Amino acid sequence: MRTVRGPDGRTYLLVKRSRDASRVRDPKTGEERYLSNDELEAAGGESPLETAARAVPDPARRVLVAVPTEQGLGLLVELVERGPLSVVELMDAYDLCESDLHGLLTEFKLAGLIEETRVYGERGYEATPLAHEGIDQLRR
Repeated sequence: MRTVRGPDGRTYLLVKRSRDASRVRDPKTGEERYLSNDELEAAGGESPLETAARAVPDPARRVLVAVPTEQGLGLLVELVERGPLSVVELMDAYDLCESDLHGLLTEFKLAGLIEETRVYGERGYEATPLAHEGIDQLRR
C-alpha cells in the first residue's frame, strides 16, 4: 500500500493499481473510488500506516499515541475527571513510582494533553481541552 495525492490535493491510500486507473481509499471516511493514474502523484515520505491512522479523529489519536499503558490511560482520565492535581496528590493517590509518574506526565505534556499549573501553591498538572476531547471521543 502507498500514500498518494489526488487531483483535489487530498491524501489517499492506494488500494489497487491497474493500467489506467487506481482504486484509492479516503483515510478519513473509508470511502473507496477510482481515479485515473494520470491524476495521482506519490505523497513522498508519508507512511501509508500513518495515513490510515487519520481515520481516527486527531484528539483521540493523540491520546492513543501518547498513552503507553492502561495505568497511563487511567492517569489521564483522572486528570480529565478530577481537574488540576498537584504532584503530591498524584504521588499519594496512585500506585506509581515517582519516575513512572514523571515519565507519563512528560509524554502527556509533549503530546499537548496536559499543562503544568499551580495547585494550592504546589506544582501540578491539568488536562488540556485536547485531552478532554480525546477522552470523550474514546468513550463514545
